[in-house]
Amino acid sequence: MEAARSEKPDVFQAIADPTRRRLLRLLDEQEMPVTAISSHFPISRTAVSKHLHILADAGLVRERKVGRERRYRLDPEPLLELKRWLAYYERYWENKLSMLKSYVESEEE
Repeated sequence: MEAARSEKPDVFQAIADPTRRRLLRLLDEQEMPVTAISSHFPISRTAVSKHLHILADAGLVRERKVGRERRYRLDPEPLLELKRWLAYYERYWENKLSMLKSYVESEEE
């Protein structure tokens, strides 16, 4: 039997889910309580809370207590890891675009 994973979710795992990506977009605009966040999704408040917990564990969302409610907001800093990773692979896209440009221009002549 496998031992339970005690590792925190990384940024890549956290953004793998489309609902969590939508949550990040929503929280980019403003800090919100879970009740307001839940109204934007066709899933239960408990499910939204679980997604928020995963995002918070990855450092992508910060929470603070205001009275009796918890408010959530985006912390974009961990997304820099993703940006650096993608930047490495941009060279492949740039190369393909350059080749396509050369091909199109040679066909026009």
